[in-house]
Amino acid sequence: MEHLHTLGEWRAFARDQRAAGRTVGLVPTMGALHAGHVALVRRARDAGDVVMLTSFVNPRQFNDPTDLSRYPSTPAADVALAREAGVDALITPALSEMWPDFPEATDTTVHVARLSQHFEGADRPGHFDGVATIVTKLFALAGPCRAYFGEKDYQQLAIVRRLAADLDLPVTVVGCPTVRDPDGLALSSRNAYLTAEERAVAPLLHRALQAGAAALASGAEPAAARRAMHELVGAEPRFSLEYAEPVDPDSLDPLAAPLATGASARLLIAARLGRTRLIDNLGVSR
Repeated sequence: MEHLHTLGEWRAFARDQRAAGRTVGLVPTMGALHAGHVALVRRARDAGDVVMLTSFVNPRQFNDPTDLSRYPSTPAADVALAREAGVDALITPALSEMWPDFPEATDTTVHVARLSQHFEGADRPGHFDGVATIVTKLFALAGPCRAYFGEKDYQQLAIVRRLAADLDLPVTVVGCPTVRDPDGLALSSRNAYLTAEERAVAPLLHRALQAGAAALASGAEPAAARRAMHELVGAEPRFSLEYAEPVDPDSLDPLAAPLATGASARLLIAARLGRTRLIDNLGVSR
């Protein structure tokens, strides 16, 4: 495995792979790697790509400085896991090279308007501008490639798909299923914040999604699915629910009618459990 630290090294590596006739797969991460990231690497590997994994904690997508300072960092373990997973190039660029003006704002920001307005965008002002800008920069550095993102951050995935399409970038965005622990909790670097007691009740979020999905699949009104999720999470006092909404899987607009036969939807949910904010989602078809 190559371990690259500069943007010049990364550009040269990607260019050389394509010149040799190889396809390039990009797995963008913020480090603190876990089995969910490994699943993305395996998906890229199965597609025959040369796998490039980036590890960069992007400060421009944190609207809360405390959240940034708390974000988990496991660089030595990340190198070992990336090598074990079969990554061909691990890219760990310095903040000073990625954002030379930081902490001052950059003059250029990528904004995906409609998809960024609600849910995570409403709770974390500026977050998705930071995401869209860094992803666009990573795509520019990687060049033509397939880029792998987990469905765990579904709103982020929808935004990345839209910016790639709107800007006609030479990138195929591949969404990969959420990886879960056996009890249903979606894998996330933020799970490390949970106490043992909180970790025991955290899978309730997934059970609430399943209840909402069952309602939609049976032909119920969206309000019934919403109510099912609210009731389950509301019964656990340690949770503070922020949203639980069935939406169109592409536009993320709230569903206005029951699912027609053959149609699909996505259920989005977010709640605070102690000091930790958890998000999850689930697809459903009828």
